[in-house]
Amino acid sequence: MKLFLGAVLAVLTAGQIAMGEIVIEKVFGTELPGKYKHPACIEELDNGDLYIAYYGGSGEYELDTAVFGARLKKGETTWTTPVAIADTPFHSDGNPVVWQGPDGIVWLFHVVRYGETWSDSRIHAKISKDQAQTWSDPFILADERGMMVRSQPLLLNDGNYLLPIYHETGHDTEFVGADTTSLFLHCDPKSMTWTETNRITSRIGNLQPSVVQIDDNDLIAYMRRGGGYDPREDAWMVRSESHDGGRTWSEGVETTFPNPNAAVDFIKLESGSLMLVYNDSKINRTPLTVAISKDNDKTWPYKKNIATGEDDYAYPYAIQARDGKIHLVYTSHARAQINHAVFEEKDITGE
Repeated sequence: MKLFLGAVLAVLTAGQIAMGEIVIEKVFGTELPGKYKHPACIEELDNGDLYIAYYGGSGEYELDTAVFGARLKKGETTWTTPVAIADTPFHSDGNPVVWQGPDGIVWLFHVVRYGETWSDSRIHAKISKDQAQTWSDPFILADERGMMVRSQPLLLNDGNYLLPIYHETGHDTEFVGADTTSLFLHCDPKSMTWTETNRITSRIGNLQPSVVQIDDNDLIAYMRRGGGYDPREDAWMVRSESHDGGRTWSEGVETTFPNPNAAVDFIKLESGSLMLVYNDSKINRTPLTVAISKDNDKTWPYKKNIATGEDDYAYPYAIQARDGKIHLVYTSHARAQINHAVFEEKDITGE
């Protein structure tokens, strides 16, 4: 049985820089078994299919959680029913990332929790050689307790891979320790060896890095802030730079972008513009905002709210497809619904 798409809405947000059309659909909601669906990622496969993965079950810390995958076949309008693609016996599965490398191999990176909190996690991986139809057995990619993944890898200009990861501390179900750090796994695809970079430290910690490459040497990462915090003082996104192709990273510094203890996403578009997706609030996970920079992160004059209201619109994950369309997935309705927005850069900038 297949799911029917939710209502497709043309959303024009008042008070924006430009009036552009953004199409949003509900992909999956409470009609599926397992009320918890969070967070989601999306990839365009080489065959033109769109593929969404998320982890779900009866709750964030329940042992019945697994990673699910679903497909929107090229040219079709109905997503396939989600199926479990990673389900670790006796453990909770967590954040997935699906990414297709330049050699056609599809990677599934995901979190497996080995204790009471996410500070006891490890990163597992699987691969697929048939467009995410079947998957290999899992293997451990990062064995240290507290290692997690959330954002998509980057294909570097030199052909190597850079996977954003983070080391979570604190052993709390809601707040991470102030010594939580972001880092990256640098992979040489010829030998398939994964090497850790240095860890990005900051005043109250940081996690869930998302990265873009400006040129051969220079990269920028934006991160969620860590630690317990005072929203009047501490609710700011964290930023770091690399000037040696992503091998070493600077100390994390707080920015002027607010961060209400929520994930962000950061990608480079075909045009060379940078796109940052975040909650434009110091307290709430609403609104969900898209910002565009055309001068490599110096200024951000273009902003538009994708989702507004009293709900939480959380964990954005964006890609740009080969046709230039931007696909953004995020969760809402108490982490029970996955949403998919489609738009173009001009819908944000008005140009």
